[in-house]
Amino acid sequence: MSHSLAQRPGALTRRGLFGLALGAAAAPAAAASPTNFQVACMTIVYSAFSFERALDGIAAAGYGYVAWGTRHRGPSGEPEELIALGDPDSKAVRLAAMGRDRGLEPVMMFSRVYVGAADSVPAHTRRIEQAAAAGIPFLLTFGKIEAGGREAWIRNLRALGPIARDHGVMIVIKQHGGNTATGVDCQRIVREVDDDNVRICYDAGNVLDYEGDDPIPDIEACSQDVRAFAIKDHRDWPEDRDCGPGFGEIDHYRLLHPVAHTGLTMPLACENIFEPLLPRPKNPEGVDALARRAREYVETVTRGLQAG
Repeated sequence: MSHSLAQRPGALTRRGLFGLALGAAAAPAAAASPTNFQVACMTIVYSAFSFERALDGIAAAGYGYVAWGTRHRGPSGEPEELIALGDPDSKAVRLAAMGRDRGLEPVMMFSRVYVGAADSVPAHTRRIEQAAAAGIPFLLTFGKIEAGGREAWIRNLRALGPIARDHGVMIVIKQHGGNTATGVDCQRIVREVDDDNVRICYDAGNVLDYEGDDPIPDIEACSQDVRAFAIKDHRDWPEDRDCGPGFGEIDHYRLLHPVAHTGLTMPLACENIFEPLLPRPKNPEGVDALARRAREYVETVTRGLQAG
């Protein structure tokens, strides 16, 4: 994508007017109490290393929260699933204990199955059970809606909402292009599903990257349904590339301002911490340094927004 924010002044492209109207109509009165932001690091940024090394690095970088990635280097040196659908709940308990032993509370995990998949309901149910066993409150899922697939999304999420609620888990969907390219697109889905346990995980990097939409007016329109963030930034120039927060074109003060005083507990899980234009570190110590920088940046933004 070769769209800079400067080339899209205040525009939400094709979705803007409907979304802004939807958000304004549903906007609640401003909450007085600050949001309890839980700044986390996803272990996915350490996917080239073991899960244990990921936890060590995230703890050393000063985080108190962690979000589980998907695959890590196993004993053989090859990538392995962190937790497979067929793994017992006891494995989820063990993985969570490994983090807590390092002072890291797990707050989110990936579903590893698309919402519209044929086995979506049983597979997501299994993930909900694993998350509940680990004490993880948010299950992150997504998937681009293909032509004619919207009905399956609504049907599946309506079936999963009560299951998630019974297990003390919230399902959060994030932007993934197409009919889920923006927060407003996702908001249309969660409003139609109409279940308090199905909400949005906002991914501003994906909003800017996939179809060149501006995430600032987008989140202003849909913030009432946002319950978590996958933190990543994005640059269109001089290269089209996702990157760590503060390295891209997204203003995180404007991004987080609409949710700074909700009274809710809300994880901000760093999914990309890397520098644009430069290769990713080959050693874990380099990742540690970038993880620390991302935490410090996000914490500076949230402290500033809530200082008054």
